[in-house]
Amino acid sequence: MTQRERMDKGMLYNPGADEIMNEQFPYLDRLGEFNNCSSSDVKGREALMKELFAECGENCYIQPPFYANWSGHHIHMGKNVYVNFNFTVVDDGEVYIGDYVMIGPNVTIATAGHPVQPDLRKKGIQFNLPVHIGNNVWIGAGAILLPGVTIGDNSVIGAGSIVTKDIPANVVAVGNPCRVLREIGEKDEKYYYRDREIDVRAEDF
Repeated sequence: MTQRERMDKGMLYNPGADEIMNEQFPYLDRLGEFNNCSSSDVKGREALMKELFAECGENCYIQPPFYANWSGHHIHMGKNVYVNFNFTVVDDGEVYIGDYVMIGPNVTIATAGHPVQPDLRKKGIQFNLPVHIGNNVWIGAGAILLPGVTIGDNSVIGAGSIVTKDIPANVVAVGNPCRVLREIGEKDEKYYYRDREIDVRAEDF
């Protein structure tokens, strides 16, 4: 089995193998094109995302700078996704981002990890596990998502949280490690922030 095949299967592999580096560098070289686009060139950045990413739906926006090991080659992005600046994705493995997802500044998604065993780690040996983000998820500023986690539809991940295990749908989850704080419910129908009351409806926009 080749190192690339081991990589794709989530097995331990050598990320420095020539067969992998020779494939990765051409993608990585193009990341500068994205980050050098002017702030007003929204369409240009979106066109690059459609070219570089595994999948990219309509009306997606990433505010530079953006960092990814494979320039997004393993990122599957739905439609109407908004991502703030300093988005960092260790996309050696697959990342699935649903529709209507909002991602705050300084968020990191890591699909790659290393064995704790010292001799293997000394060699830089690695494994990858996919990350799944459902539809209509909001990930707060500075959150970190670790390899293999899934976040369910409509959930909110609090700022600064470290997601080490799956988070179900329709909850607010916070902390390190990230845990479910509460379900999204009646209170959220009335208040948008603390005691600030909602005075509009979604269909008003």
